[in-house]
Amino acid sequence: MKTLRAFAPLLAAALLATTAQPAFSAVPNSKPVAVPVVISVPDAQDVPYPGTIGLNIDASDTDRNVYRITQTFPVEEGASSLILQLPAWLPGNHASRGPINLLGDLHFTANGRELSWTRDPVEVHAFHIDLPEGTTAVTARFVHTSPIQSNEGRITMTREMLNLQWEKMSLYPAGHYVRQIQVKPTVKFPEGWEVFTALDGQSESGNVVTWDRVDYETLVDSPIFAGKYARSWDMGHDIKLDVVADEPELLEIAPENLDTFRKLADEALALFGSKHFDHYNWLLALTDRMGGIGLEHQRSSENQYEPRNFVDWDTMAHDRNVISHELVHSWNGKYRRPAKLWTPDYRQPMQDNLLWMYEGQTQFWGWILAGRSGLQPKDIVLGALANSAGYYSEQPGRSWRSVEDTTHDPIINARRPLPFSSLSRSEDYYSEGMLVWLEADQIIREGTDGKKGLDDFAKAFFGMNDSDWGQLTYEFDDIVSTLNAIHPYDWAGFLDMKMRQPGQPAPVTGIEKAGYRLVWKDEPNPYEAGRIRGGNYVNLAYSLGMSLTSDGTVTSTIWDGPSFNAGIVDGAKIVAVNGTQFSKDAIMDAVSMAETNDDPIELLVKRGDRYLTIPIHYHEGLRYPWLEPAAEGEQPLDRLLEARTGK
Repeated sequence: MKTLRAFAPLLAAALLATTAQPAFSAVPNSKPVAVPVVISVPDAQDVPYPGTIGLNIDASDTDRNVYRITQTFPVEEGASSLILQLPAWLPGNHASRGPINLLGDLHFTANGRELSWTRDPVEVHAFHIDLPEGTTAVTARFVHTSPIQSNEGRITMTREMLNLQWEKMSLYPAGHYVRQIQVKPTVKFPEGWEVFTALDGQSESGNVVTWDRVDYETLVDSPIFAGKYARSWDMGHDIKLDVVADEPELLEIAPENLDTFRKLADEALALFGSKHFDHYNWLLALTDRMGGIGLEHQRSSENQYEPRNFVDWDTMAHDRNVISHELVHSWNGKYRRPAKLWTPDYRQPMQDNLLWMYEGQTQFWGWILAGRSGLQPKDIVLGALANSAGYYSEQPGRSWRSVEDTTHDPIINARRPLPFSSLSRSEDYYSEGMLVWLEADQIIREGTDGKKGLDDFAKAFFGMNDSDWGQLTYEFDDIVSTLNAIHPYDWAGFLDMKMRQPGQPAPVTGIEKAGYRLVWKDEPNPYEAGRIRGGNYVNLAYSLGMSLTSDGTVTSTIWDGPSFNAGIVDGAKIVAVNGTQFSKDAIMDAVSMAETNDDPIELLVKRGDRYLTIPIHYHEGLRYPWLEPAAEGEQPLDRLLEARTGK
């Protein structure tokens, strides 16, 4: 103790000295200043690019799924540099999705000499190329290493077919509106394949195909489907159905079923009263080998059905809507386009706020025209409406997030899986937008004693300027003014409330005004039954609050639903139900039986390396949304789905 007492004054002095002055007092903290971001890629100007760009693609390597590209770019006399870029903001994707990661082995040459280049550090889709004195043309050579497995991206090439999308495998010069850039395209295909596209002037020499010179905007808007097994049918109105398939027998379609596509063309032309194309190609792949797609273009569309859609017509009725949806886009989205979604090139960012018009009303007309034409039976269409109404009646995310805010999801989320999509919401501008437009249709019909409806709006808004296949842009006020010309109403307030304000009531008013009501039954409606059969999953979203794969793996749980509250999350696996090995029948039977007793449903759940016994107290039985008439006789929704052409 004596030693410690002697040391104490020294310790106190040391502590006092330490607190008296901060450590490192002579050296101030480093505080960097931001380096200004230098934008070195010029904005697009509405001036022609000098000369015609040669574009040659070898698409014959179906063993390795590689596209080999050669492009030749004329350059102005005296130019010392050239900026080439891969499209980034892709039409129809509503986001920057250009697959720059799939571009490889890039080389630029001029006069037989390799040229140096650098990637732009800010805009990484752009390449700066130094040009030696006297350069008159630059040749670019590279490969597009298209995905071989689905986890690498969408598969666009198989041994039987391919889907060539020009914007994924071609460069274009910076500084010009893309409509001012002329291109001469040539593609080499596998021997014996048939080639379909909306491009003009197709000429074949063996397996090498060329087309007329075309502006880059039209080229990008004119993809190719090509395949070993293919057929084409004339649908009238300068519309063709061009189909490739995994196997030749999949192309067999009964005449009466093929005729529904012709009726769809008839109904679309009757609805809009005009067309904004000189000819149109439905490009359709019957495949489960090439990646699925539904993408709009002004003179064509890219579509995929499950392989047996034609031959198993009745059981695959749920799987056919993409064709009618994408056809509507020729008018809504391609010709009439939100002003901030139209861009002069593929570098300028798109602003998606009005996708509830672009996609929402297209979703509406896609289903209505499918019903009017018979492409999809009425019970399938009603089932699709019921699915949307049921989901939005119970979706918790609607309390905090508006429909318009979900229009940013192509940029925010890019369709990646979400842990709790019912809370975060996703691209709900499609289907909730559809239900709002159904309500708008019924408001017009009520207000005009049935004399007018959204058909009249479609003809006035989309059908103007017959044979014009440029683009005509619009803003929010243009939508409102056209609606008011059809039927005076507070359309600005209506659309603002329904599309822009969160926390709205369930969007079932249009269904109710149309003479139907949302009800719940213990079996899936015909549309959902087809989806379950095709996808081989278990939908218990409206009962246990989860969906599962056929082996019991949880794919989604509803926020604040019974499974969520019990601690079940995505990726967990249901191993047993009430002591019995998991199966679809076992879990559905358990949900049904729990309706008549007070016992919990007991699930054995594997989560990671743990096995948990989880009781779920749920006793309301199986629940699936349906629409049914609210009264006897024909209802307004029945009349909305009736054919207009009489054929």
